[in-house]
Amino acid sequence: MRAYRITRWGQAPEIVEVPVPDPGSGEVVVQVAGCGLCHSDIGMTQMPREVGEPRGWQMPFTLGHETAGRVAALGPDVTDFAEGDPVALVSPASCGHCWYCTRGQDSSCPNGASGRGYGQDGGLADYVRVTSTRGLIKLNTLDPRTAGPLTDAGATAYHAVRRVLPRVTPGGVAVVIGAGGLGSFAVQYLRILTAARVVAVDTNQARLAFAAELGAHDGLGAQGEAVAETLREMSDGRGADAVLDFVGADATIAAGTAATRPGGAYGLIGAAEGTLDQPWYGGLPKDGEIFTFQGSNIADLQDVIGLAESGAIRNEVQTFPFEDVADAYHQLDAGTLRGRAVVVFDNS
Repeated sequence: MRAYRITRWGQAPEIVEVPVPDPGSGEVVVQVAGCGLCHSDIGMTQMPREVGEPRGWQMPFTLGHETAGRVAALGPDVTDFAEGDPVALVSPASCGHCWYCTRGQDSSCPNGASGRGYGQDGGLADYVRVTSTRGLIKLNTLDPRTAGPLTDAGATAYHAVRRVLPRVTPGGVAVVIGAGGLGSFAVQYLRILTAARVVAVDTNQARLAFAAELGAHDGLGAQGEAVAETLREMSDGRGADAVLDFVGADATIAAGTAATRPGGAYGLIGAAEGTLDQPWYGGLPKDGEIFTFQGSNIADLQDVIGLAESGAIRNEVQTFPFEDVADAYHQLDAGTLRGRAVVVFDNS
């Protein structure tokens, strides 16, 4: 079968031919219908061995962690799925039996550093093996060709919004910094789940226009201190109830924490490797909450699938055939896409 793989540390991925996987006991093989692309994939191609191996990553591996398709083969002892079932694959890896997983905190699983598409074979191939059925969610009305982005971008943004809901007041201000793939989902969740004024912040005017289509009340192209000043003006001087930072650079962390009102919440989701350099007194929101995470849990994805199947949210995608996967990544890296990039397979 075809697969888009990183074959050596620090090298660009390439299209190769590899054997179709066979399912072992309790495992399922899924015929991939579509696989979303993520900006983190690009960073993986540059990762050195000394960083990847301690995470449990092994070379070579197939990229792709936003995957959906149809069950193609069942291993022994699998009884809850049938061949042909349309499914979405849970993106974050988790063991299912550790202290965190048994409490529904899958995204904190210590075994989650290596998973499908990041250190192990992922969904940018005709077929992918799923080692436990807890990693599968059945689809009803959604097209598996385009459902993949819900499993990571959609679920991660939902995890962030769900975390700040207790801090968001009716008529308050909720801010999304970075209105790209994840941020566009966050805008929608905030509109559905809160009665706040939703503000999107981005230097890309096309993204701000798209965020407005999705329900953002306001869009800010400002940067730095101007962001905090404008948000305070919007909230009678208080600041934002919640700021979700999907960028994570020095500038956005500084602006986001400065814009958060006392008792509010700032969430760092973006992975631009910025730092927080603020004094605890006077520099951080008094009685506020600052948290960071990457990923989501299985319950998040179940909720997101439900919202998408009810028509409550839009999953905007731009599709590419498998042979154009490199071009799709180029457009993703250039920031020219309107929604998420999805590679679709002609075998589904």
